[in-house]
Parts: sequence; C-alpha cells; structure tokens
Amino acid sequence: MWHYFPEHYMWSYQIVRMFSQAHFGGGEVNEILEAAGNITLGDTDSFHNAWMGMGNRSLAVANEALDKEQIETARAAYLRASNYIRTAEFFLQPDDPRKIPTYLKGVESFRKGAEMLDNPPRAVEIPYENSFLPGYFFEVPGKKDSPLVVMFGGLDSTAEELYFGPAQLLKERGIALLAVDGPGQGGALRLNHIPSRYDYNVAGTAAYDWAIQNLDVDANRVGIMAVSMGGYMAARSAAFEPRFKACAIWGAVYDYQSVWSKRPDNHPLAKILQHVVGAETMTEARQKLDLFNLKGVAEKIIMPTYIIHGEDDRQVSVENAYNLYNHLTCPRWLKIVPKSSPGSAHCQVDNVTETYEMYDWLKLQLNA
Repeated sequence: MWHYFPEHYMWSYQIVRMFSQAHFGGGEVNEILEAAGNITLGDTDSFHNAWMGMGNRSLAVANEALDKEQIETARAAYLRASNYIRTAEFFLQPDDPRKIPTYLKGVESFRKGAEMLDNPPRAVEIPYENSFLPGYFFEVPGKKDSPLVVMFGGLDSTAEELYFGPAQLLKERGIALLAVDGPGQGGALRLNHIPSRYDYNVAGTAAYDWAIQNLDVDANRVGIMAVSMGGYMAARSAAFEPRFKACAIWGAVYDYQSVWSKRPDNHPLAKILQHVVGAETMTEARQKLDLFNLKGVAEKIIMPTYIIHGEDDRQVSVENAYNLYNHLTCPRWLKIVPKSSPGSAHCQVDNVTETYEMYDWLKLQLNA
C-alpha cells in the first residue's frame, strides 16, 4: 500500500481509503491530495481541519449548484462532502465537543445528496431492544422480491459510507442492500448510545426479521456481509441465523482479542475501541474482547461462505482468514490477495477491484 505519510500508517490508510471510494463518488483525487497536503504529521487537529475544510468547500459548491437548480453537480458535491466530513470526524475523541456535530453534518450532507439520486435510498430504523439501529435500504429499481444483502461496516464505519462501493456494486448485480449501523457503529453508537457486543447475531437477526417484514425482498435470498471488524460480525450472525443464504466476509476476524493483543494502549484506534465496546479503560476494553472470537462458532455456519483477505494486512493478520477458513464446515471459498500485490492491504483499499469477485459470488449464491 502506498503511504502518503511513510511515518504514519494509520493516517496514510485513511487517505488510501478515500481514494478507494473516489471512484464511487466518495471524493475527488485532487481534492483528497489537497486535503492531505494540509495535514501536519502528528497534529490530530490538523487532520480534522483539513478534511472539514474540504467538506465545507464541497458543501459550498453543492449549495450554490442547488440554488441554480444544477441537480447533478449539487448531488455529487453533497456526497463528496459527506465522505470528507466523515473522515474529519474519524480521529476525534469520543468526548470532543466537535465529534457529534461533525458526525451529524456528514449525515445531513449524505442525505441531501442521496435524495437527489435517481433511486434515493430509504432511511430506516430497525427496532433493537429498547431503541433502534439506523440504516438505509438501497433497492433495485423495478425489481420485486429482489435478493438482499444485509451489511454492517467495521469498527469505524458508518452506514452512509457503505454507499461508496457496496451499494453500487450490488445494485449493478441486481441485489438490494440494507446498510445498517449495528451496535457500536455510526448513529447506533453516537446518537443511541448502543455499544458493540460479542453476540452480534442479535443485531443480525433483528435486521433480517425487519427486512423480510418491511421490504419488498425475497426472504429466501438474503445474504449477510460485513467489512473489517465486521468480518467477525457477519460470521457470528451467520452462525446463529441460518435463514441467511450466503455469508460474505470482507476481511476476516477469527479472534479480535488476538488482534488487539499486538496493539499498545496508545494505539491510534484505542479510544475508538473503548467507545465502541463501552469501556472506560483499555484494560476493560481488552476484557470485553475476550468473548469476541469465533472459536466453536465458525463450525455452526451452514450457508456458503466467502472470505477475502490481503496478505499484507497490517491491521488484522492474514492468519485470521486461514483460521476461520479451516474451522468452517460449510461450503467455503477463500481469496487471499498475494503479498506486495495491489489489494493486499486491509480490506483491499489499495485496489478495490479485487473485491469484485466477492460481489459476483453473491450474485451467484443469491440467484440475482
């Protein structure tokens, strides 16, 4: 993976992540490079300010275009702005007074842009315990009883972000998407104060039940998919919800505790992890992660399962993919993007085209 900041992998990763979404309207290459150029290495405020500045600039373009009834230009600028602002929020600490306003501004920008799409997504609220999980339903226009993929993001993803790639790639293949902020993600965490949980299948089943009761989809052609830390969530959901017909794991996580055992307490994502799992300290967070593993769980998955993982993944080692694959007893597929190849980084942000085979696999499994 190319590093904009050779000394800072995590910041470089976020820039490459933006590049991977630019193709789908989540940014413009030269705007991304300009924002990156305004970041001072080691200065987290400069990271926030650089992306917020670019987000505000895109919003100004969008608002001016909307005033002139230039819908296509406004739509594209609102969507770019939403992703820049999402990135601006990324490293803000949970108690930073800028965090929630930044998050809300990004969501608002996304919704303004999305409502101008030819087929706007439907914002949804999935009942969950005494609250709800927010999300979006991206339908396949003109297709009744369509197949559906329920998708969760990762540790730091939002449901809005899943438009920039997954929603569009699935739609091209005739598959609808229910993008969900699960426990510990997006609005479920920030607004509804719902932390993550090891038994993520509770959220997976809630999403499945709501979908078949409220959406025009085929209950017998519903798959589960997730990315990054979501690789654990998808597998856990599949293991305890046999009504899913296929499981796509975009970055495997067999044992999340082992992932964090190699990271120091001052890791750039440490405060995010504490917030996600509802822990006051890293010691408490690590204790909670003891249950976040698929030992004795992977064997319960019965539906066809596809895993893709990069051999150069510096966040979650490729051993997680091999461990999960070796413990599966269902029909299984494993794609390892080879070392030093484009796409070998975490979740293929360095070459998202390596994931297209996964979407083709879903099309086949769900008979789209």
